Amino acid sequence: MYLNTLSTHLKAVCGEKLYRLGLSCAGTCPNRDGTAGTGGCAFCAAGSGSFAQSCTVPVGVQIERAKAAVAAKFRGSRYIAYFQSYTSTHVAPEKLEASLREAAERDDIAVVSVATRPDCLGSEVTDILARVARIKPVWVELGLQTVHDGTAAMFNRCYPTVLFFDAVRRLDALGLPVVAHLILGLPGETEDMMAQSIDEVCRAPVSGLKLALLHVLRGTPLEALYRQGRVPFYTLEAYADLLCSLLPRVPASVVLHRLTGDGNKRLLLSPLWSADKKRVLNTLHRRFLEKNVVQGSFFQKSIDNGCY
Repeated sequence: MYLNTLSTHLKAVCGEKLYRLGLSCAGTCPNRDGTAGTGGCAFCAAGSGSFAQSCTVPVGVQIERAKAAVAAKFRGSRYIAYFQSYTSTHVAPEKLEASLREAAERDDIAVVSVATRPDCLGSEVTDILARVARIKPVWVELGLQTVHDGTAAMFNRCYPTVLFFDAVRRLDALGLPVVAHLILGLPGETEDMMAQSIDEVCRAPVSGLKLALLHVLRGTPLEALYRQGRVPFYTLEAYADLLCSLLPRVPASVVLHRLTGDGNKRLLLSPLWSADKKRVLNTLHRRFLEKNVVQGSFFQKSIDNGCY
């Protein structure tokens, strides 16, 4: 089968490889500061921005620091400005627009990517995103994680799934591509439930999909469940087989941005195998070929910028 990976997509639309720079413009989320709830998502440490720059530093300085941090492994000239930490649009509108514009107006930034939630996408915010998109392409990354509201309540997402699909329709109407985030292996979810999440998301007008396996990180509410033995986990081989089962459900029109995700090694409790990226890549490569999920050249075309 054909998988539309991020690397292939970027080469087609941008003409070159790009590297994500983890940036910040927000310091909290609505399910942390009491707007929608408190405590944050149960699996989340540091607003999912453990590898991002601090929002207390000007965006231009963040970009230069992030470029320096990846200089040894990326020799390209342009980047994706990824506003990753917490809920990027959960800030004053003037701060949001200034931050995004500062990134978008730079010659070394090809794309601005904004991580947020569907309950933080009012008309004032979407108007800002649309204005910035006149300067550079803007991707909106939405942390859905699952379409099942029961699971979402368990991990304290603090918004109903229907808001996600409403936000996707509104963003699509403005010409703003949406990258949906899903987590595989959430407690209580079966493979059929994960397949349903992928099916429903891919039927919506999303342009991209990020899949991650569930990580347990120190200092998160999920850690307590893990210590009690209430968080089941896949072995690497079982996770590879899960992907082999689920990936054929993703249409070629949807760009695959990620298939595993990385947890902060200093905080990672489980699964520890996920920290060995070379082993993960080799195992996925072997399993995908064995199961005829992809062609043999898939990894060579996607590893550098791709979805792993």
